[in-house]
Amino acid sequence: MTDQPSRRPRKTGKPYRRPKKDPVRILAFEALRAVDERDAYANLVLPALLRKAREDHPDTFEARDAALATELVYGTLRRQGTYDAIIAACVDRPLREVDPPVLDVLSLGAHQLLGTRIPSHAAVSATVELARVVLGDGRAKFVNAVLRRITADDLDGWLERVAPPYDEDPEDHLAVVHSHPRWVVSALWDSLGGPRAGIEDLLEADNERPEVTLVARPGRTTSDTLLDGLGPDRALPGRWSPYAVRLTEGGEPGAIDAVREGDAGVQDEGSQLVALALADAPLEGSDSRWLDACAGPGGKAALLAGLAAQRGATLLASEKQPHRAGLVAKALDGNPGPYQVIAADGTRPPWRPGSFDRVLVDVPCTGLGALRRRPEARWRRRPEDLDGFAPLQRALLRTALESVRVGGVVAYATCSPHLAETRAVVDDVLKREGGAELLDARPLMLGVPALGEGPDVQLWPHLHGTDAMYLALLRRTA
Repeated sequence: MTDQPSRRPRKTGKPYRRPKKDPVRILAFEALRAVDERDAYANLVLPALLRKAREDHPDTFEARDAALATELVYGTLRRQGTYDAIIAACVDRPLREVDPPVLDVLSLGAHQLLGTRIPSHAAVSATVELARVVLGDGRAKFVNAVLRRITADDLDGWLERVAPPYDEDPEDHLAVVHSHPRWVVSALWDSLGGPRAGIEDLLEADNERPEVTLVARPGRTTSDTLLDGLGPDRALPGRWSPYAVRLTEGGEPGAIDAVREGDAGVQDEGSQLVALALADAPLEGSDSRWLDACAGPGGKAALLAGLAAQRGATLLASEKQPHRAGLVAKALDGNPGPYQVIAADGTRPPWRPGSFDRVLVDVPCTGLGALRRRPEARWRRRPEDLDGFAPLQRALLRTALESVRVGGVVAYATCSPHLAETRAVVDDVLKREGGAELLDARPLMLGVPALGEGPDVQLWPHLHGTDAMYLALLRRTA
């Protein structure tokens, strides 16, 4: 009888393990997909996702989970350009050939590895689990391989590898290191002027989480009342505006009673300064009719309405888009003085020329001054967008000057520091139309430093802690 070979045990694979669903990272992934697929803004889509998460997981989704989800979304969007350059060095194909959902998962993983204190092993493990849930096991293996390559170095080490040397290409170096499109770096540097240190400070400020600032609406509450209600552990006075209160901790501003009741609103201090400068500009003669010609969504209009009421003046708030006019009406609801909200085109207004004493025209723009709050805008905007805004901005300023009486004041404002949207517009309208003169806006921002040579004003995140608001004051002379 011949010996039979011994029977070896059959190799068996590991039993299938169902991927763990992590509500925080799934939420962050859904937010990034909404930004990418629907051109949604994170500051609008994220609160709704957080509310749903709290409803779906009332016993387990905590404040720290909401904080982590917020950091993952905003941190990934702010650093998208940097992470794209690093991921590109770790894959064997052009990034355009990587499916967008896969790239979103990789970017979330890269941010955890390079932009947070989450341990590397935990960041990789959690991101691969996320990939298994939202992408499937096959693509999760690809995610795992790429992330393990990223763990080979820290952020500084990767930047030395993927960013071109500053001496060879300053703008491209800054674009990769500080995660801004090259054309945005160039435009901001042109507007800011000065050496490398200044532009780097500005780009770094764009990547920092901004403070949440409230405005105490005149006639309804005061900043002191807000501060007393919130307490010193939750709020500080504004730096420049007497109506500003800065929140020192996270949380939902809408949960604050004064905000929920409309006595206060969420408003960057730069926007407050623009409205206050118009209200305080010296004026001879009547001062009874004010106009906000591009009033949506209503923050500046609410502040102006309160100030007008204290002086016995009335405010007309005009907004072209009906749904945004509805937001203005909601913001002004309960104002102590007379006001009116209408849906009207500011370039073809229903009011007569010379009807107003003070006019604010905060024109539509690229929004490059608010990249701290809307980081995705830097990737969404294109240089050609400037050509689309230019005719509208000039038309709105011309109509604003026609709408104010002789001797009255117009405030031209943008939330963009791009020279094509600021001084170029003002200079062009003054040159072509005449009948107006620039006023020095700097004395109307008392105590605010580094306002430049004037007469216009450009605020900056790194110098003033505000959005990069621009303001030019013009008095009609004929």
